Amino acid sequence: MTEYQTLTAADTVVRDGTIKLHGPEAFEGMRRAGRLAAETLDALVPLVQPGVTTAELDAFVRQFTLDGGAVPATLGYRGYAHSCCISINHVVCHGIPSDKTLKDGDIVNIDVTPLLDGWHGDSSRMYLVGDVALKARRLIDVTYECLMLGIEQARPGNRLGDIGAAIQRHAEARRYGVVREFCGHGVGRLFHDAPEVVHAARAGTGPELRPGMFFTIEPMINLGKPPVKLLEDGWTAVTRDRSLSAQFEHSVGITETGCEVFTYSPKGLDKPPY
Repeated sequence: MTEYQTLTAADTVVRDGTIKLHGPEAFEGMRRAGRLAAETLDALVPLVQPGVTTAELDAFVRQFTLDGGAVPATLGYRGYAHSCCISINHVVCHGIPSDKTLKDGDIVNIDVTPLLDGWHGDSSRMYLVGDVALKARRLIDVTYECLMLGIEQARPGNRLGDIGAAIQRHAEARRYGVVREFCGHGVGRLFHDAPEVVHAARAGTGPELRPGMFFTIEPMINLGKPPVKLLEDGWTAVTRDRSLSAQFEHSVGITETGCEVFTYSPKGLDKPPY
């Protein structure tokens, strides 16, 4: 049976399997953190070009986050040594920044999580590098559509499974694979918390969505089959069939009437091409 915990601003938060329900002060904290995440991703738009290294992009994210009064939540998280994740082409998620140079035709996901005043703003977005093939552009469009269809289901009284069912139905109708090994998650004062938000599910199943819940929706959609594998570095996940993969992520909060998206771009740059 799902357990919910109503929090006040003074409560100590621990990862104990309960789904946290937050009040107005928490919503305001998530708005600030989410806006900084979106502004970070906006600022990257002119920088994601052929010839730039992912390490250079990571350094920019680190400085932009610090300048915004926050720290990158990934820096030092479980030994991770970078300020964001950058996943190129067939890398599904958790790509490690390095001296690797972006090339014309690449598609890139950049995932940032500034920790601002105790709140995590978690968001990722796809970027197109130079002249990108039509099949890759279509994959990105459908992945974005999957995210937004999932968000439409994020309202009180629905179940978590309704989100995954909407995403799976849209992707598989277009013969794309929906990654099962990774999912969205509760977020707030903790980086990763309950509930798990799977992106392939049966409608009407899973915990009930209640006002005050915070979580991410972050579908990973493959041009080929769903399975992924983890590389020896312990972080980088790639498609087993080497097909392209795309992902978008927003952090949301359930309200009395629907949901609030904390990580929308203030410049309207959530969906490429920008």
